Amino acid sequence: MVRVMVVDDHPMWRDGVARDLEESGFEVVATAADGREAIARATATTPDVVVLDLNIPEPDGVAVSAAVAADLPDVRVLVLSASGEQADVLEAIKAGATGYLVKSASREALVDAVRKVASGEAVFTPGLAGLVLGEYRRLSDASPAEEPDAPALTERETEVLRLVAKGLAYKQIAERLVVSHRTVQNHVQNTLRKLQMHNRAELVRYAIEHGIDGD
Repeated sequence: MVRVMVVDDHPMWRDGVARDLEESGFEVVATAADGREAIARATATTPDVVVLDLNIPEPDGVAVSAAVAADLPDVRVLVLSASGEQADVLEAIKAGATGYLVKSASREALVDAVRKVASGEAVFTPGLAGLVLGEYRRLSDASPAEEPDAPALTERETEVLRLVAKGLAYKQIAERLVVSHRTVQNHVQNTLRKLQMHNRAELVRYAIEHGIDGD
């Protein structure tokens, strides 16, 4: 059963989303009304997916997403926001969110998105996926005037990075490579340090830009 936490500062909306997810077979392990509560409860319950509104009392949803990506790498974030503005979408994805839906999405779309995000897929409200991919391509095509030599990753670090970019959770990577969960975490931390990055989203973008996300 997929374990979910719902974060929204509007009680009726928060309770309604939690009820819809429970009725659809998910286990709602926690709810939260603000950023501090969200981070504390995510740390305490380690859900599979955090369904997160962006416009919540401080820290806001973007900061919560970044904190989850940095400290709870196996927890996925699905943003459920009233805003479909390009700036909000890109900011959330860059902060580590795996998916982004607007609140006008149907119950069926939300349920499907939670399932997909839990399995590592990126999910977006129709029309937003092209926006995000277009931004990644733009960043990839932008050639810096002078790019420093890429840091040397070991063969195993590159292999772990490739699997992270494919959306696999640390536990899944450990099972595939027949190593411990801690070993995978160490490889990711070493890679983050070498690349001077802070979260999974930045690693995924790096892998795409350098062609490491393929088979």
